Amino acid sequence: MRRPMVAGNWKMHGTRASVAELIEGLAEQVLPSGVDVAVFPSSLHVIPVVEGLQGKSISVGAQNCAHEAGQGALTGEISSSQLADAGCKLVLVGHSERRQIMGEGDDVLIRKFAAAQASGLTPVLCIGETLEEREAGKTLEVVGQQLDSVIVALGINALVNAVIAYEPVWAIGTGLTASPQQAQDVHAAIRAQLAKENAEVAQGVRLLYGGSVKAANAVELFGMPDIDGGLIGGASLNAAEFGAIIRAAGN
Repeated sequence: MRRPMVAGNWKMHGTRASVAELIEGLAEQVLPSGVDVAVFPSSLHVIPVVEGLQGKSISVGAQNCAHEAGQGALTGEISSSQLADAGCKLVLVGHSERRQIMGEGDDVLIRKFAAAQASGLTPVLCIGETLEEREAGKTLEVVGQQLDSVIVALGINALVNAVIAYEPVWAIGTGLTASPQQAQDVHAAIRAQLAKENAEVAQGVRLLYGGSVKAANAVELFGMPDIDGGLIGGASLNAAEFGAIIRAAGN
């Protein structure tokens, strides 16, 4: 039985004051014991969030890492080993904003994925299609290729210690949400693709949905058989709303 997971991606949001307020709000939430919870603050706020959530059953992850695991001369980057040293447990790899805006291709993301695991972090591999790709009927082709790039380079067993997040680009921060059935169809295809390589790995990997998830639609989304939780954007910046989404996963 896969354990549900709800993760909050804070993106490029937060000041020292607002982050402290959000941590305080999260600490007050009554959260179900059967759900893994994680938050991904900006790199600037990782350490205060790790310190502020000590003793709480909430893991802290990073939104990005360098493609090199160790320290070195790479100005402006943060290595996965430094993130692990700071107390991070996970790291996002391949979020659509990194792919679309920062121009990160599969070759770079494969190295980041491997670097994360080399430092003991769990990579959360983000995959998803644009609106144009969906309208052209290429959703499964695009998502399948993004996933396959990691499998071909690192092997199916690299996904044993990983999480996959399906985030249709057209639903991120737009207010649009894939219907529960649309999301389930893609999740089922992802799991089937994994099963062709290794059925045991396919059954064990958690598949999260991301894209304008709110408390109002979380129960129906999380009720789908292949959706194991969510990667939450804007709604994770509100402690009460995020707590309600987590409780939805617990149901």
